[in-house]
Amino acid sequence: MKVSRIAASGALAASAVVVLSAPAFAHVSVQPEGVAAKGGYATIDFKVPNERDNASTTKLEVNFPTDHPLASVMPQPVDGWDVKVTTSKLDKPLELHGKKIDEAVSKVTWTATGKGVRPGFFQKFPLSVGQLPEDADELVFKAIQTYSNKEVVRWIEPQEDGAEEPENPAPVLALSAASEDGHHGMPSAEKASDDEKAEHGETEAAASSDSSDTTARVLGVVGIAVGAAGVAFGVLAGRRRTHA
Repeated sequence: MKVSRIAASGALAASAVVVLSAPAFAHVSVQPEGVAAKGGYATIDFKVPNERDNASTTKLEVNFPTDHPLASVMPQPVDGWDVKVTTSKLDKPLELHGKKIDEAVSKVTWTATGKGVRPGFFQKFPLSVGQLPEDADELVFKAIQTYSNKEVVRWIEPQEDGAEEPENPAPVLALSAASEDGHHGMPSAEKASDDEKAEHGETEAAASSDSSDTTARVLGVVGIAVGAAGVAFGVLAGRRRTHA
């Protein structure tokens, strides 16, 4: 009974934690796939959960920061959604790969061509972005979520230092420090290849070990069978001599 009560109490506490923490994950957010290093390029995902039980999310509009404009933004196709990238003229041109850029992306809009994000589901919207600023620790995006019942939720409120999270916080992308090797924290293909080789080697070793174990087992069974046959033959031969 005591164990049952402890288990029940643990389950109740876990449920309470889930319930209390749920709102923190219910808003539109942005996270990098891997790292988003200063001065580099990154793939980022805007995660859009559906907070309604009677309507679907049919549109997402993400406004890009004007204080740190991004010249390169490439969306990844998402099934069931059309995407539109809007650019605007810059007051101060950017220099990218030795070229001056006088336009930057100001907004990306995804519009559902089907049912959209249904109740109880979420959707990720990936973008390849760059070049990330070197003089900022984060980028703040303002997102507008539209539902099939025409309701609009504006995720545009900034997070103030030392203050509680606002009701409709804007998505914030944290930037990591650039690596010393000049790759701006981007994953190394060579390292990935080495990891894959190591993993492949471990797989081969495991397969070899499994094969050896299997062979040993088979030989053991065969040996036992041969031994048993020898014993049976000896017993049979002894009986024949006795009768003779």
